[in-house]
Amino acid sequence: MATGSYINGKWFHPASKQLVRNINPADPTDIIAEFPAATGKDVQAAVEAAESTFPQWKNTPGPERGRILWRAADIARKRSDEIARIMTREEGKTLKESVGEVMKGIALLEYYAGAGFRMGGQTLPTEGVDMFAYTLRRPLGVVGLILPFNFPWACPVWKSAPALIAGNTIVMKPADLTPSTAALLIEIYAEAGIPPGVINMVTSCGSEVGEAIVNAPAVKAISFTGSNPVGEAIYSRAATLQKKVTCEMGGKNALVVLADANLEFAAAAILNGAFGSTGQRCTATSRVIVMPEVKEALLEILVNQTKQLKVGNGLDETVDMGPAVDDRQLKRDFDYIEIAKDEGARLVCGGNRPAHLKQGFFIEPTIFDHVLPTARIFKEEVFGPVLSIATAKDLEQALQFANSVEYGLTTSLFTEDINSAMHYINEVDTGMIHINEATIGGEAQLPFGGTKATAIGDREMSDEGLNFFTETKTVFINYAKTKQRSSLR
Repeated sequence: MATGSYINGKWFHPASKQLVRNINPADPTDIIAEFPAATGKDVQAAVEAAESTFPQWKNTPGPERGRILWRAADIARKRSDEIARIMTREEGKTLKESVGEVMKGIALLEYYAGAGFRMGGQTLPTEGVDMFAYTLRRPLGVVGLILPFNFPWACPVWKSAPALIAGNTIVMKPADLTPSTAALLIEIYAEAGIPPGVINMVTSCGSEVGEAIVNAPAVKAISFTGSNPVGEAIYSRAATLQKKVTCEMGGKNALVVLADANLEFAAAAILNGAFGSTGQRCTATSRVIVMPEVKEALLEILVNQTKQLKVGNGLDETVDMGPAVDDRQLKRDFDYIEIAKDEGARLVCGGNRPAHLKQGFFIEPTIFDHVLPTARIFKEEVFGPVLSIATAKDLEQALQFANSVEYGLTTSLFTEDINSAMHYINEVDTGMIHINEATIGGEAQLPFGGTKATAIGDREMSDEGLNFFTETKTVFINYAKTKQRSSLR
C-alpha cells in the first residue's frame, strides 16, 4: 500500500515538516503509516496536473470511461478483504461493517460504470418552425473532493465515480485519520486504467490543503462531506468565487415508535442505527421518540440487548462495536454524557470506558432516558454511541419533536398502520425516510441527502449525484436555414 500524496500518476512524500500519523484507534501503538503532509504548493501541482489532463479525459468516450470503472469494481472485489482490514485498522469500525462498506462502494462503481452508456440530455419541442432543440450534459472541468473519516471507502467512491464518468478530473483530499483506505482506491483506479493526472490525491492535516483546493481558480466545483462549521465556510468562500458546491453535513436522526409497533423489530433497528460504526454516521439513530404505552417495554429490550454488545478491536470478528475514531471524538462523547446528566436525563446503560480495555479510544454504548426535547443531548449532534429516549403523547407530538432540530437527514417510523406511516412521510422534514427500518442505509441508485442544516446543494449518489458534476448545454438547430445555405453552394 502506497503512502503520501498522488499527483500526475506518481506517489511521493511532500517536502513538509508536518506529519500525517495514521494509527489504529483500537490500539494506538499500531501505526499504519507515517508520512509528510501535503502543502498548498502540492495542491497547485495537483490542480495543474488535473487541468492539463482534462481535455483528454473529457474527450474519452463515456462507454470507455465506464469500462475503466467496471474494471475498478472487479479489482476492488478481488482486494475486498485487504480494503476491509485496512479500513478497520485505521477507522475502527468492525470488520463486518467494513466488508459491507466495501461492497457498497463496488455497487456504486458498477452503477456509475453503466452511466457511461446512458449519459445524455433531452430532445424538446420548440416554438420555432423547422427548428430542432436538445440538451447535452458536459463535465465541469477540475473538481475538488474533500472527504470525511467515517466512510473512508464508500464516500470517496460515491464522489469520485460520478465525477469521473462525467468526464471531470479530480483533486481529492481524504480525511487525515483515514488516508490509507483512500490510497487503496487510488491504486485500484490506476490499475484499472485511469490515465495519470485524471485523479490526484493530496493528504494533509489541518485546513491548509482544503482551503487551497477551494481557492484554486481552476477548480470549478467542490463536493464536501464533514462538519457544519467547515461546510458552511466552504460554501461561503466558494460562493464568492462562483464555484458549484455540494455539502453533506450533520444529522440528528429520530426513530419514532408508535404503540402498535413490533418492539423486537424496532429495538433491533435502534441498536443497529445507534451503535453501529460506534455511532459515527451522519445517518445514525441518535434519538428515539416513543409512545408512553410501550416505552418501558421497549426500554427493557434495548437495555438488555445493549448490555450484551461486545466492545473491542474491530478485527476480532466477535466484536459488535469498535472504538471512537480518535481521542478528540472520545472526549466529545464523554463531554455529552456529562451534559446529559447535568440536564437531568437518566443514564440507564453505559456511559463509561469498558473496564477490560486498557488502551484504545473505547466507550460503552450509552442510553439516556427521560430526555426532554429541549435538551442539548436531544438537539445537538454527538457523533458517538449515545442514544437519547424521549416520550411523545401521540404521533403529532412525535412529529413536532422529530422536526424540532436544525438537521434533516433521515428518520424512521415503526408502525403497522399505513395511515400513520403516510402522514409521517408527508409531514416529517428530512431528506430520507424509513418505515419499519433503521435510519441508516443508502443505495447507489437512490438519492442521498437531507434538508435544513444537513445539506447544501445537490443530493449525492444516483443520477442526481452525477448531475452535480455536469453542466447543461441547450442547442437550437434551424435546419431549414442550414439546408438553404447548402443549396447555394
